Amino acid sequence: MNNTLKFFQKIAILEGWSYLILLGIGMPLKYIMHIGMPLKIIGWAHGILFIIYCVTLLLLLIKKWSLKNCIISFIASLIPLGTFVLDKKLLQKEIN
Repeated sequence: MNNTLKFFQKIAILEGWSYLILLGIGMPLKYIMHIGMPLKIIGWAHGILFIIYCVTLLLLLIKKWSLKNCIISFIASLIPLGTFVLDKKLLQKEIN
């Protein structure tokens, strides 16, 4: 389970960055500058990372990670900066 948890930690950070890039760069480019293509590319990348995040979270649940931790992790993925807080407060403690 430790390898899955380390992989999840990496995916969580990547997913968090993709979310911030989507909100901070992609959305302003589309709605302020009227350039839509970057949002499409960033959106696809974020979507793929989010799916990997959720599948890995499901694997952790199957491998007996607590339901509470899984719910907290899922909610963190929906909040900007949530995965970074998750990493500091939960994942680093679980891995060490």
